[in-house]
Amino acid sequence: MKIVIVGSSGFVGTELRSFFEGQGHEVVGLKVRDESRIDELSSELDSADVLINLAGVSIFGRWTQRYKDSLYSSRINTTQKLVEAMKACDNRPKRFISTSAVGIYPNDISCDETHTDLSQSYLAKICKDWEEEAFKAGELGVATTVLRSGVVLGRNGGMLQKLRLPFSLGLGGRVGSGKQALSWIHIKDLCGVYQKIIQDSNLVGVYNLCAPQSTTNIEMTKVLGSVLHRPTLFPVPAWILRLVFAEGAALMLEGQNAYPKHLLDKGFEFEYTNISDALNDLLKTPDV
Repeated sequence: MKIVIVGSSGFVGTELRSFFEGQGHEVVGLKVRDESRIDELSSELDSADVLINLAGVSIFGRWTQRYKDSLYSSRINTTQKLVEAMKACDNRPKRFISTSAVGIYPNDISCDETHTDLSQSYLAKICKDWEEEAFKAGELGVATTVLRSGVVLGRNGGMLQKLRLPFSLGLGGRVGSGKQALSWIHIKDLCGVYQKIIQDSNLVGVYNLCAPQSTTNIEMTKVLGSVLHRPTLFPVPAWILRLVFAEGAALMLEGQNAYPKHLLDKGFEFEYTNISDALNDLLKTPDV
C-alpha cells in the first residue's frame, strides 16, 4: 500500500513509518504548512491507500494565548486542508486515520467511546473541533477513523524519554497529588491498532487508543523507580507546574481514565495491558 503520514518526523510518526516500511509498504511523509496549496497536497494524496494525520504542535509548553492559538491552528487548520485536498483528488485515499486525545473526556470518571458528557477544557475544545473536521472526510466517501490517544510510551520519544534521565538520577517523584489517572498505550500496541484499522474497512468512527488498564501518576512513579532501581523522593508541586506551564499544567495535574471499549469489541488484543509490563519492556537493556 501507499501510506501518507502527516507528522512522520515526530515520535509516533517515526515509529509508524518504520513499522509499515518493515511490512513492505510505501510510506510518504507529507508536510502541511500555512502556505501549502490545496492542489499540491492533492497531488501527493492522489491514489494513496491510507492517509494518517498526526499533525500538531506539542501540548507540553507554556500555554500563553499565542501558544494556545498555535495548538488549535496546527490541528484544525491542517485537518481542514487535508479534507479539502482529498476532495480535489481524482482518486481519493481509501482510508483516513486522524488523531484526537483522551483529553476530550472529563477528568473525574472512567469514560469509553459511548460517553457523551465531554470536558469543557480548552484541550477538549481542540479535540471536538479536530474530530469534527476529520469526519468531513467521511462525507467524501473516505472511510474515516479518529483515534483518541492516551500517553504513548516508547523508548525513542514522548513522555518516557523525558522522564528516564531524572528518574535514572534518582530525581523522580510524583506530580501534584499523584492521584490523577493516566491513560497510556505501549508503542507496539499503537502500531498494532493502526495495522488493524487499515486492514478492516469496518473500523470507522471513534476509538480510544489506550490500554484497558489505566494507571495513576503515583503508580507509574513507583513502577519507574522500581524498574530503574532508583528512589522516587522528589515530588513536583502543583504550583511549580502552574508557574512553568500556566493553564497547560492541567495536563499533568488532571488525568483521564479512558477505556478502549470499541477496540476490545472489535477483537483487538493488547500485548501490554498493565503499566508494569509495559515499563519493564521499554526500559530493559536491549540485547546486544
